[in-house]
Order: sequence, then structure tokens, then C-alpha cells
Amino acid sequence: MSDVANILIDQALELPASQRAIVAEQLLMSLEQPNSDLDAIWASEAESRLASYRSGETEALPLSEVIGVTHKE
Repeated sequence: MSDVANILIDQALELPASQRAIVAEQLLMSLEQPNSDLDAIWASEAESRLASYRSGETEALPLSEVIGVTHKE
């Protein structure tokens, strides 16, 4: 990490929790910039998966199986 980044982190850690939360939120929001190329890739993938499911090539699985959740009875 650069010296500037280390200095900024040290300074941010000296702020009260409420101000650190604002800084953290702003930094995270700056990473969530729209990317039309990536959006198009994901849209194409979703359409391909849906077509595969509708044609019977792919079967659906219950969510509990996908994430490994077991139900207690």
C-alpha cells in the first residue's frame, strides 16, 4: 500500500465512529460505478441460462440444496 493510503487510513481511524462510517460509505459507493460492458455480459449469461432451463437442457435446484441449508423438523 502506498504511503499516502497509509496516512489516509491512519487519519480516518482517528475520526469518531459516525464520521468513519460516512467515509467508509463514500469509499464503497465510489467502487460501485456502473459498467455497461459488464452489465451486458451478465445479461447475456442470464438470458443463456434461462433459455437452457426453458429448453430442458438445465434443471432447476431448490435453493436449500444450492446453498446447503437443511431444514429441522
